[in-house]
Amino acid sequence: MSDLVRETMQSYNEYITALPLGCQEIADLLREDKIVEATKRILQFSEGMGWIIDANHLIAVNGIENILEPEKIHEFLQEVNDGLEIQDFIIIADMFEYEIRPYFEDSSLYEISEMQ
Repeated sequence: MSDLVRETMQSYNEYITALPLGCQEIADLLREDKIVEATKRILQFSEGMGWIIDANHLIAVNGIENILEPEKIHEFLQEVNDGLEIQDFIIIADMFEYEIRPYFEDSSLYEISEMQ
């Protein structure tokens, strides 16, 4: 396995592991009516999802599979966008806490062995 693939897998695992906390923070900010900060974090989340999907694809092209559902992530992003359009911050907070956070808590990580 190339160093680039190994490093990408490590970064992917670190990001996936940190996502549940980030999702909860977004939900909390929305509930605390800190909309500007929450929308900044939502933008960062959205950009991060693009990276996660791209990284997962790059790793898969190198013959290492991981169960990631890009369609599910796109669905989450669309629902968040729909909520932002109508400024329904409660429903967005609920999505981050009760749908998106659990999805990433249950996501598989790559197993990285020194032998690969």
